[in-house]
Amino acid sequence: MKRFRSLLPLIVLIALGIALLSSGVLNRLRPETLALEQASLQAQIALHPLLASLAQIAAMTLAIATGLPGMIVVVLAGGMLFGTVAGTFLTMIGVTLGALVLFLASRSAFGDHSGADAPGLVTRLRGGYLAHPVSYTFFLRLVPFFPFGGVTVALAWLRCPLWLFVTATAIGGTVMIGVETALGAALARNIGEQQSINSSLLHDPAVLLPLAGMGLLALIPVLINKLRGGGG
Repeated sequence: MKRFRSLLPLIVLIALGIALLSSGVLNRLRPETLALEQASLQAQIALHPLLASLAQIAAMTLAIATGLPGMIVVVLAGGMLFGTVAGTFLTMIGVTLGALVLFLASRSAFGDHSGADAPGLVTRLRGGYLAHPVSYTFFLRLVPFFPFGGVTVALAWLRCPLWLFVTATAIGGTVMIGVETALGAALARNIGEQQSINSSLLHDPAVLLPLAGMGLLALIPVLINKLRGGGG
């Protein structure tokens, strides 16, 4: 029974994620869908800025906490509806809160595997992480190649200190979220001018620069490996 109680928070989050995914709620946040309602949605945001801001934070919190696939559509929606600066700020609050919920639920589920009966592989992995926890944590958070939810669960399994997890999530997540939000804002501007999503987007520097930024972030693991190789 005690083991089930420790697993319950994570089970609830997984079940909630499956329910949200099955509901098709993400389809309403896709750029092509928002394009049809962009003007009316932005008018509603202007009328109820606080409520709209809380809704964006809540949507991002749920997406991250439940490990919902396709969370990028929520990020893009934030950029489309709130702009780059406000969208990044609101989305990062949701990302940090959601990651914290998933982290605590995962840590509860895994328990404390530092005892003498822990498998040898566990001991070695945790030992390697604990030797350089700050560098490992920031590396995992800054590299977009690693799934955000997967990294959160892995850091909980490795017993990452809470303060370090929150700091790395807030700083590392802002980089990628900022780029993706800028892309959403550029999409909104183009949709407003073209009244549709088409190939003309690829000629707009405001769209191309965030896409290039995402490509550069994806190269971080390669660059780090080369630097380590050169240093060795």
